[in-house]
Amino acid sequence: MTTVRLGTLLARPGWRRLALLRRVAAAVLVAAALVLALAPQPAMSGTPVVVTTADLPAGSILRAEHLTVRQWPAALAPAGAVGEIPVADGRVLVGAARAGEPLTDVRLAGAGLSPAGSAGATAVPVRLADAGVAAMLVPGSRVDVVTVGARTDEPVVLAAAATVLAVLPEDGGTSGRLVLVATAPGQAARVAAASLTEQVAVTLRA
Repeated sequence: MTTVRLGTLLARPGWRRLALLRRVAAAVLVAAALVLALAPQPAMSGTPVVVTTADLPAGSILRAEHLTVRQWPAALAPAGAVGEIPVADGRVLVGAARAGEPLTDVRLAGAGLSPAGSAGATAVPVRLADAGVAAMLVPGSRVDVVTVGARTDEPVVLAAAATVLAVLPEDGGTSGRLVLVATAPGQAARVAAASLTEQVAVTLRA
């Protein structure tokens, strides 16, 4: 009965038929929108990637509060991307990172190392003029950081038994190779201050 009545109304000429067609079209659109809203959404696909939650300087020791996991399209995820926060927690950031930047394996120094054997250790960069010494260093090497004393035969030890976290690639400059070492906070401050005004070198421990 309803179908016959609807067919009769549609058969009528003029504005009444046009108004009815508009109402039917609007009802169809509303029903479609409701179905789409209630339909289960597909799970987000992608690759989990650990990113930083704040701007971090080079040498920062990463903690869980500095990191979060986001889903990246598999085709856009960088090679070597870190996928789990525990992998990066406690590691040292080789270069500065912006908030939201993905972390990769080459950005993390000292895999499996415990800097200076202490959770309170501080990472500090040391620029070495002697490229030959820098070439002998690898992550995990134990070194003493020294500078020239009042007499050339009496060097001053700025940091003893520091742990090499990373040896950064040559940057084409003339000021020397940059090495990231971890030591006690008080010693790190001495090393950083001396690096600004004095020649700093390292001696390898057996």
